[in-house]
Order: sequence, then structure tokens, then C-alpha cells
Amino acid sequence: MTGFSQFHSCLFWLARVGRRARSRRTGLLAVIVLTAQLSGCAWLDTKQRQLALRPTPTNASEVVAAKPGDIRWLQQITAADGQTQSVALWWMPNARANAPALLYVHGAFRNLYRNLPKIEALREAGFSVLAVDYRGWGDSTAIVPSEASINADTQLAWAELQRREPDPARRVVYGHSMGGAVAVTLASNLHVGKDYGALVLESTFNRMPDVADVGGGWLGKIGAAITTLEFDSAAKIGRVDAPILMLHGDADSTVPIALGRRLRDAAPKNTRWIEIPGGTHSLLQDQAPATYRLALQQLINGLSTPR
Repeated sequence: MTGFSQFHSCLFWLARVGRRARSRRTGLLAVIVLTAQLSGCAWLDTKQRQLALRPTPTNASEVVAAKPGDIRWLQQITAADGQTQSVALWWMPNARANAPALLYVHGAFRNLYRNLPKIEALREAGFSVLAVDYRGWGDSTAIVPSEASINADTQLAWAELQRREPDPARRVVYGHSMGGAVAVTLASNLHVGKDYGALVLESTFNRMPDVADVGGGWLGKIGAAITTLEFDSAAKIGRVDAPILMLHGDADSTVPIALGRRLRDAAPKNTRWIEIPGGTHSLLQDQAPATYRLALQQLINGLSTPR
């Protein structure tokens, strides 16, 4: 990066974060400016993405063996800098041959190994599951991810799901937490019937900067407050033309239900919204198993019958 372009990038970053800081009437801007002067914006850009996204490579202690019939592999891609990198993909078929296929898009922090309980709940509800660990997470290449790299890895996984499920009406896009924003981005560029049949969003937000105001825990608040990442689902969800199912727990302290309601209010009017009393951020399948399973099975029943 040239000196001029780096300077321009710094000004852009500081201006965006500064607007957010002023809107909250905090002293954050002064801290950011001082840190930028001492450290340089390249470091800050990396650090703000690390704090907001918290990429988590595989820890040997959390690895769970694949079940018979499940497939895990590394898909090789060429990154923007020309280097070969890897994206981990998992295919977990349902025992029923005609089960619909679901693309599983996870949130920040937890990799696929730590998402297995939720993935299994979705499979038990009736789906075959294709799951992706973006670069930076799990067994994928360890990088500091960006919104662009996450969306690119999701597109790669979507292409694989299309290959495994030829009937568009039997494809479902699912996103949890930050993954909900990624799922909305994907779905907003698809068309019901032609590309897929439904969108499922769980414990997700309207846009990432708002997490700094009302949720996320102290680390999540800091990351959301200083990041230039938007993950602006509220601006895109109106373009989704497929049926939408949204689930959110009213005891979610990571993404408070108020943010889910904001996204619901921006969604098309036929969106189905389910609030789970006492439900937290990542355990809805355990805290309200009957409600959770029924909602997903009703969605499956609304999909077109297999060709």
C-alpha cells in the first residue's frame, strides 16, 4: 500500500468510527485517534477485525470424529494475493434420501466443531447439512478475516450445496448470529424457486455496529464499537423473496432480542418470527426443543415436494 493510499485508508477508518463514537457520546474517538497515531492504521484495521469477528482455529481438544457417512474436506482456493488457501467444508447427510439440504453459516468466535450440537439439531429436524468454516476458523487457513472473505467462502459453500441438491426448492439457507447477516447477504441475491426455498435466521442482529450499544459482552461491544464492518442485514433483508423463519431467545445477552426485532421489522411482512422465553444465544435447540423442532419441520413441510 502506498503512503497516500494508506493515509486515505486511515482517514476513512477514523471518520467512520468517529461518527459512531460521537453518536454514542463517548470518549472513544479520542482513544482511537491516539492509538492510530501511535500504532498506524494497518495494525488497527487488523485488530478491529480480530476483535469484532474473533476467528477461532481448531483446538485439538475440541475435535470430534465424523460420523459414518459424513464427509469433511478442505477446498483449495486462490486468495486475492495469489496464495493458495483452504476452506473447510462439511457434508452431513440426513438418513432420508429426499431430505432438503441446508447451508449452515455460523457466527463469530465458534468454529464448526463447537457448532456441532446445533448442526445435529437441524439434521434431526429433517435436513441434510452442508457447513462451512470460513478462513480464520476451524481447519480453514488461518487468516484475519474480513466481511468480503467470509462472504466469498460462503459463496463457495453455496456452490457445493447446489451441486449436492439439484432441486432449488429443496435448498435452505441458515445463519446463526453473525452468520445470519452472511445468510441474508447470500439470500438477497437469490430468488425463491429458481435458487432456493427458504431462509432461516437464528439469534441474529440488524447490523453489527448496533451490537456495541446493547449487547455482545464487553469484548463484543469493543469490537462492534471500533469496527468498520457493517454486516447490515436490515438494508438487505427486504430483497429476500423466499419465506423467512426467524428465531430468537428473549434472554439472549450476546445479541439482545431488541436487535432481532429490528431486523424482523425490516423484513418482508410474511416473515415468521418466534420468540423463545428464557432462550439464550446459542442453546435454543436445547432450551425449547419441541418449539425449535416443530418450527423447522413446518418450514420443511412448506417446501416443494421432491421432483
